[in-house]
Amino acid sequence: MEKSPAEDPSQAGKIEQQTAATNVPKSGERPDQGKAPTNDHWATSPARETLDDRPMEAPDTLGAKHKHAILAQPPEEFTGLKLSKPATVAAGLTAVLKSGSFAFSYDGPVRGTHALLKMNQKDGFDCSSCAWPDPDEHRSVAEFCENGAKATASDSQSDPVGPEFFARHSLVDLSHMTDRDLNNAGRLTHPMVLRPGATHYTPISWPEAFQLIGEELNALKSPDEAIFYTSGKVPNEPAYLYQLFVRQFGTNNLPDCSNMCHESSGAALSNTTGLGKGSVTLNDIYEAEVILIIGQNPGTNHPRMLTALQKAKKNGAKIISINPLLEAGLQHFKNPQDFMNPIKALGTLLGDGTPITDIYLQVRINSDQLVMRGFMKCLLEAEQLNPGLVLDHDFIRDYTTGYPELVETLNNTSWEDIEEASGISRAQIQEAAGLVARHKKIITCWAMGLTQQKNGVYTIQEIVNMHFMKGAVGIPGAGLCPVRGHSNVQGDRTMGIWERPTENFLDALEQEFNFKAPREYGYDTVEAVKALHDGKVKAFVALGGNMLSACSDTEFVAEGMRKLRLSVHITPKLNRSHLVNGEMALLLPCYARTDIDMQKLGQQFMTCENSMGVVSMSKGVLEPLPNSQMLSEVTIVCGMAIATLDGRSSVDWVGCTENYDLIRDYVERTIPGFEKFNEKVRHPGGFYLPNGPRERNFTTDNGKANFTSTPLEKHVLEPGQLVLMTIRSHDQFNTTVYDYNDRYRGIHGERRVIFLNPEDMAERGIKEKGLVNITSHFLGQQRHAEKFIAIPYEIPKGNCAMYFPEGNVLVPIGSVAYKSNTPTSKFVIVTVESVEVPIGTSTRTSERVVVPA
Repeated sequence: MEKSPAEDPSQAGKIEQQTAATNVPKSGERPDQGKAPTNDHWATSPARETLDDRPMEAPDTLGAKHKHAILAQPPEEFTGLKLSKPATVAAGLTAVLKSGSFAFSYDGPVRGTHALLKMNQKDGFDCSSCAWPDPDEHRSVAEFCENGAKATASDSQSDPVGPEFFARHSLVDLSHMTDRDLNNAGRLTHPMVLRPGATHYTPISWPEAFQLIGEELNALKSPDEAIFYTSGKVPNEPAYLYQLFVRQFGTNNLPDCSNMCHESSGAALSNTTGLGKGSVTLNDIYEAEVILIIGQNPGTNHPRMLTALQKAKKNGAKIISINPLLEAGLQHFKNPQDFMNPIKALGTLLGDGTPITDIYLQVRINSDQLVMRGFMKCLLEAEQLNPGLVLDHDFIRDYTTGYPELVETLNNTSWEDIEEASGISRAQIQEAAGLVARHKKIITCWAMGLTQQKNGVYTIQEIVNMHFMKGAVGIPGAGLCPVRGHSNVQGDRTMGIWERPTENFLDALEQEFNFKAPREYGYDTVEAVKALHDGKVKAFVALGGNMLSACSDTEFVAEGMRKLRLSVHITPKLNRSHLVNGEMALLLPCYARTDIDMQKLGQQFMTCENSMGVVSMSKGVLEPLPNSQMLSEVTIVCGMAIATLDGRSSVDWVGCTENYDLIRDYVERTIPGFEKFNEKVRHPGGFYLPNGPRERNFTTDNGKANFTSTPLEKHVLEPGQLVLMTIRSHDQFNTTVYDYNDRYRGIHGERRVIFLNPEDMAERGIKEKGLVNITSHFLGQQRHAEKFIAIPYEIPKGNCAMYFPEGNVLVPIGSVAYKSNTPTSKFVIVTVESVEVPIGTSTRTSERVVVPA
């Protein structure tokens, strides 16, 4: 390869196109992705033998808010509910106005507009919101969605949160702010420390902070007494260095947010296709004949996906949506880009938008596994009537194993069980399956609506089974599409952020860096929380994220956090995890994606991997806040490593802070698929990582695409019980709350709500906007959540929904998905009872609260 800037420093920070050939897949062709199998770190084998499956004792969810002055849960005060009719059209002019409103109210028109116009551009920065891919070729001048605009406005906020702010606000005061107010306070500007016994964070110098971390980590009896958590939006370069530092320190305790979201996807795909990632490209979406969207709300969580679906619809695709809620984005879509086209603008404004879903199956929570079996039973029936015209027998014969066992499983599954559990009739399933039977180019998309079910892994395996029956994988316009959440959550796993590293990866690290890597598996997120609670962990380091609010069983997590000796949070903004600590805590302010990262050898860029395996450049465009002491994530990780490893490492940590190309050279030499990394990533738009299933190269243990005969467990509810799922509102991304509104569902000014079927409300004597208490039930345990407002909503009878993180207090830490150990946030058994207490309202205030119009 050409000399990288690691060898020629004069090249550092330059982004002009080098000699890499174009890597844009044309219609009907597969992308040039190289031959080496990428080390994706989603495999589930060898099986974990020491998984901690203890149910754990339920915390005192009611008493905790009185026992502890610092609240682990959001405060219970109401903020002013207003209701409107749920929307049936997503985006449109309102999305355009909201995008501008957020950007300008946080940053002003000049700074805000500059950030928006550089977001997701080939010479700009990658949005810190969802992981939906950018177009390979032409990109719009406004290549962002409403929620991307919110994330970017929040990241680039110019209000400082520094020593003066913390001098005015104790941790108790901060914990009584809403999550919106904490986020909207502004950007952290100085390293801060919470000393033993202190009530306020106070300033600390960077050298002293690094020294404190090194001393505390080296004082542990074992490296396994420390946990190193990672957020999904951490770019590749700091993620790679972070896992390298942790493993040189001596542990694999690297839990991350993947454990709580798409771990079920990896568990299902790695043993069936050989790769724990999806197999499609964005161009495949455009070419698909049938698209299934299961357990996903793209209108709120991945809005730019709607543009791809709109294009697919215009090309003739049929879309089947399977979801307990009727989401606006799955009904109609008005493309905001059309308002910039004088020919389309008026029609878009006055029309109903593009119809998205052709068949909508409003399934009951956690029954998708049976619906997919119903689809496959229909395919078998259609094949009997039309031999050789429905199933791909050549693919089944040449590429797969386990098909006869699957057929036996399907034949043993009754239509009565399918209809009873799912609430979907045989006729409805037959209508939808008829579309699948008649076509070959089929794509199935899914998100946390499946992965966080109790049966999540099994449901995804049934999806894979259906695709294998049709041969709908490894050809243009067909394949599997898990839609990831955070924009680099897939990249972090590729970089080695995982508690169960492969032997090949550890061997590569040992060879490159001359150290003995730990081989014992570390803690995933659920196990980490249990270890915290048991007092086995003394130090907690978080590279981004908000584990307290993201994880299940909020008060249980908080009990563990309070037992820590030291918490370290590397973060650009405040969140609730920073408030619940043990003896000491550090807040280390870092750059966001929007910030210009100027180092000794010039401006640096980082890289991210999207949901479809494209690795591309992300380069900040805004000057960091003046008079701030924030550092890049790379610099902070290297500072911790230098202070902790103290000469015991061969890694050029100082060089890595000055020149990120050195990090990418390390990646190239240790992770397959990154050959010529520094060269290829400088091509505008980046490059595709190797993807075996996309080429019908199934790198499973037996080299086959494996059908799976999944077990089926019936979940029987007691009288009066409901099944709850937690969801996001439209004005939040993961645990970050931008405002109190969820306009597509008709909720304004409030988050403390629960959506209930009107019949279920009537049976319990619950009135619209009445106050209710909610109790979850798990293995004889109870957890309670008080003071929520009941909203009648079109949701299947026996089901209900509420927002997280407010609802996480009800999700037991011991309730996890089979095989993946993912918390079952989409399967919580609850009872709901009316409370005769009048609802008041309160207006929350903070140092700065942004409430866009």
